[in-house]
Amino acid sequence: MTMNLSRRGLLGLVAGGGLVLAGCSTPNSPASSSASASSGAAATPVTIGLTYIPNIQFAPFYVADSTGLFTAEGIAPTLKHHGESEGLFTALVAGQENFVVAGADEMLQARDQGMDLVVIAQYYRQYPVVAIVPDGSAVRTASDIKGRRVGVPMRSGETWLGLLAMLKSAGLTEADITVVEVGFSQQAALKANRVDVIMGFSNNDLIQFGRARLASRAIPLTSGEPPLVSIQLITTRRYLTEHPDAVRGVANAMVAGMEQAASDPAGAVVDSAEWVPTLTQQAAAADALATLEATTALFRSEDGTISGRVDEARFTVMVDFLKTSGLVRGTLDSATLVAGSVVTK
Repeated sequence: MTMNLSRRGLLGLVAGGGLVLAGCSTPNSPASSSASASSGAAATPVTIGLTYIPNIQFAPFYVADSTGLFTAEGIAPTLKHHGESEGLFTALVAGQENFVVAGADEMLQARDQGMDLVVIAQYYRQYPVVAIVPDGSAVRTASDIKGRRVGVPMRSGETWLGLLAMLKSAGLTEADITVVEVGFSQQAALKANRVDVIMGFSNNDLIQFGRARLASRAIPLTSGEPPLVSIQLITTRRYLTEHPDAVRGVANAMVAGMEQAASDPAGAVVDSAEWVPTLTQQAAAADALATLEATTALFRSEDGTISGRVDEARFTVMVDFLKTSGLVRGTLDSATLVAGSVVTK
């Protein structure tokens, strides 16, 4: 594995390579970021949890570290990927991490269980879950999944919540379909006709299907905006109160990294190679570029802008949906779930 390629040389790999999904790379990230080593005593050290294996979908954080965007905000970050058996918010509430990047829908369920969590900035503006069907399928809308076998990795997480939102939008219930738990073999399950529909991610599973030459297409969950909020930057209310400057600095650096990754995705792939070592390989780098381009589309609002500002109204809708679905039972006030006026942009 060659880790000392020049940025120009690796850009050549990105531009000319074939396509193999980078998201399956091994967890081999640095123990701490380069900014941590060079930022000096004045910088505030923070640990940011990025969940599970290093992945090009976290490129804005890698870019913000590699290009000094965290340093410019007075932040010395450690980017930490969780182990597969580690809970999403366990290290955060224990004080072992200061921030975590995770789904707001899952965060609400954790809040309902008493965890001290608050959203401080938006990462994904668009909800990434879609229903995926073979290109020749008769399924065209959410209502068409009635009577079908629908595959999900498990009955939890964003794909499961996405299916519940899809059923509700079509006036259906779980009894109207056959749910098939397929683990993380979505592609094999659809190809082998074990299921008629697979719930997956527009910036991951749909890309994989295309690379495998499995002709498929995405079905939106709803005709409008789903009643769910996806990936956000999250901290604890206690940390927000005690370290407001650090919170603002991390949020601003993240948004700057999002903008840079969106404006120069090929360069972002290069900057990410320190955390995702397989990106020094031609095919993996080219595939990562396709995945990142699909991911940066999720950062954008309908007008094409990228912002870290959180839409509190969307949280109100999500709280109502999760309550009516029986997934949260306590009193959740959207005003306490979101910290306003944290990010500059």
